[in-house]
Amino acid sequence: MLKLLSSLALFAMATAASAHELAKGPNGGPMVDVAGHHVEMVAKGTELVLYLSDAADKPLASAGTKAARAIIQDSGRTATVALAAVAPNKLVGTLAQPLGTGAKIVVSATLADGHALQARFTAN
Repeated sequence: MLKLLSSLALFAMATAASAHELAKGPNGGPMVDVAGHHVEMVAKGTELVLYLSDAADKPLASAGTKAARAIIQDSGRTATVALAAVAPNKLVGTLAQPLGTGAKIVVSATLADGHALQARFTAN
């Protein structure tokens, strides 16, 4: 199972190349553009929050999001974190421990409209 998750994480990182990092988001975290949607990641302690917005930076509803998860590679370990939709535009998960510097985070989800999101971040 661990090999499968590691392979999935590496594949997701490779396919997420179309997502590119923008400046800091309105909540202070790094933000990436994913096919016209913006995803901002904010990690505080063991809480991981992803803010969703459209191309015009207006909140994008998280209700109805399916299969939302983050795959974390940190200090040689890989973990999967389930993400729950929280109104109006957040995906929230709980980390086993705070992210270390250089941790790789790959987020994937399917929005209610069927649009698939994949975003990649590196923790600072």
